[in-house]
Amino acid sequence: MIRSALLLALFASPLLAAASDPLSTLSERSGFQRTGRYEEVQRLCAAFQKAYPRAVRCVEFGRTPEGRPMLALAVSRSGALSAAEAKRRGLPVLLVQGGIHAGEIDGKDAGFLALREVLDGRAAPGALERQVLLFVPVFNVDGHERFGQWNRPNQRGPVEMGWRTTGQNFNLNRDYAKADAPEMQAMLALVNAWDPLAYVDLHVTDGAKFEPDVSIQVEPVHAGDAALRQAGAALRDGVMADLARQGSDPKPFYISFAETDNPQSGFVDAVSNPRFSTGYFLLRNRFAMLVETHSWKDYPTRVRVTRNTIVSLLERVAAHGAAWLKTAREADGRAAALAGAAVPLSYKTSDKRRMVDFRGYAYTRTPSEVSGALMTRYDEATPQLWTVPLRDEILADLSVAAPAGGYLVPAAHAARVGAKLRQHGVAFAQLKDAPGKVEVETFRAEQLKFGAQSFEGRQTLALTGAWRAEARSVGAGALFVPIAQPKARLVMALLEPQAPDSLLAWGWFNTAFERKEYMEEYVAEDVAREQLAADPALAAEFKRKLEGDAAFAASARARLEFFARRHASWDERFMLYPVMRSAAVY
Repeated sequence: MIRSALLLALFASPLLAAASDPLSTLSERSGFQRTGRYEEVQRLCAAFQKAYPRAVRCVEFGRTPEGRPMLALAVSRSGALSAAEAKRRGLPVLLVQGGIHAGEIDGKDAGFLALREVLDGRAAPGALERQVLLFVPVFNVDGHERFGQWNRPNQRGPVEMGWRTTGQNFNLNRDYAKADAPEMQAMLALVNAWDPLAYVDLHVTDGAKFEPDVSIQVEPVHAGDAALRQAGAALRDGVMADLARQGSDPKPFYISFAETDNPQSGFVDAVSNPRFSTGYFLLRNRFAMLVETHSWKDYPTRVRVTRNTIVSLLERVAAHGAAWLKTAREADGRAAALAGAAVPLSYKTSDKRRMVDFRGYAYTRTPSEVSGALMTRYDEATPQLWTVPLRDEILADLSVAAPAGGYLVPAAHAARVGAKLRQHGVAFAQLKDAPGKVEVETFRAEQLKFGAQSFEGRQTLALTGAWRAEARSVGAGALFVPIAQPKARLVMALLEPQAPDSLLAWGWFNTAFERKEYMEEYVAEDVAREQLAADPALAAEFKRKLEGDAAFAASARARLEFFARRHASWDERFMLYPVMRSAAVY
């Protein structure tokens, strides 16, 4: 009954007034019950350009591994339909991206609907004169075409939809920092070209049954440049206010219980790591917005709420985009002056709680006869106001002082690290001449923890250790990555070894922490005797360790390694992170 009433309301509204329009989607024509295949995106991209040649340009910005075109629509009534022209005119660019998880496809259908209404003048009048909208209907194109029913069993509609991951089984929403997927590399090239002020990532959340229909999270708000945080909060709060006036109940935190399936555990707000869009773009001094409609709302409702969000964004950027763009460029300047400053690399949520009212449903929690686990069952006919804890005090966790000059990447690693830095638009120089032996900071691991299994195609690595001053030789062909650049935070996120999504954390340098050369036991025995005879201080140290460390004394391997580490054959690069920090500028 609820779903029928919603459908009738939608059919009676302007949302369906143009269902027979050649620029409409299968979603509209089916009463928002179905979604089209990717052929529809290709057709509509060309059709919008044909219908509005002065306001729309259909752009192919990449090819998927399965050979499909990745398409974006550049939309503006300013005359700026290229990245170069948008930059020349100083216009803010709003990038709205749908279908990163192609089963969560609300953004595609809502985006085309909003686009037609804005171009027709029925929504956000005048907004396109003051900005460029860059609309990517489907990011995960190959996943979109893995089409079928029940690809999202915990979601109400559409009838069929795409798949969460790409044709290569990458989750693109874990790939912003490491950028392994060809699709992500194409997206970063688009971002580097257009430099969007705001990047909007359209999703559908999973989870429990409750009344709120959407969450709106923006960064910088809790992290990043201080002035940008204020602007980010204004963007978030403005969109939430617009949605509330249109009947939604938006939340500024991810609506997922702190304890799975337990409503009384409440919610925890957080800052995402750079593998996610909202954790990545704050490092570029730009806004990212994560829009999560609620999976248990039906498809007509979710498309309507997403459409309302896009229209609100266009209106907000039209009204404030010029000022926000100025703030963002000033943040670029502040980032370029971060040398020596403490820069947070990760964040944590404190245990501080406050109680909030949250509109849910009556529920019971009883043991399941199937699984035996305690299960929550909701009665959607009985709304209920919950009072639950919210943890939303977010603090810097790991902070590291930015290097005075920058980072040095040895020639052996220059080609692949340089390629990754170029993908992110990070500035660097390759040294033509060898600086020779220079004073640097090096990081040697004290403890290691490799991932127990593959994650997103990689074996991750976490380590402890510290930067220490040391003189080391740097050869020709090494890369110098200056900290004095607008993307300084991104540089640190990629090259600081303990950053959560650094290249090291994603397994780029695992071989540096693998021991390759060994001394046979019979050789080590002779070496040890020679060292004991030649070095009384070493002999005394060995004796103290035997007497004071029972585990060492009981381990033949540890005892022999004590001497092997002090021999000239020991690999001094073992456990040494190859990237160095420099106070000098090259």
